Amino acid sequence: MSDKITSKFFSKFATTIANLSGKPATFVLAVVLVLAWALSGPFFDYSETWQLVINTSTTIITFLMVFVLQNSQNRDGKALQAKLDELILTSQAQNKFVGIEKLDEQQLREMSEALAEKAQCVEEVADDKAREVS
Repeated sequence: MSDKITSKFFSKFATTIANLSGKPATFVLAVVLVLAWALSGPFFDYSETWQLVINTSTTIITFLMVFVLQNSQNRDGKALQAKLDELILTSQAQNKFVGIEKLDEQQLREMSEALAEKAQCVEEVADDKAREVS
């Protein structure tokens, strides 16, 4: 199977699983399963095997869900970034913001601080104009 087909299949699978895992019915099902496990304790004398069932099950599910949800989150982040880049390129915004997600942490921090200062100046100008009008 080629990488493209595998990637497409996994993306579709991850999206489906992520959507299902976020539904209230899925949460209720998980609670019911945990309650059924807890109520079965006396029948199994709270044995090590009984405890191992829930521990192993939750560990495996958690391990697999990390990959599924990370894939979904990565695709969502890339799609959002592409949309923002398109808005920047088609607006009066400065094109230097396209691709800033590739900057290192320090560069992002510096850019964020510069933007915060710029926003503060704009806010002060707006406040001054509002006072002049009133």
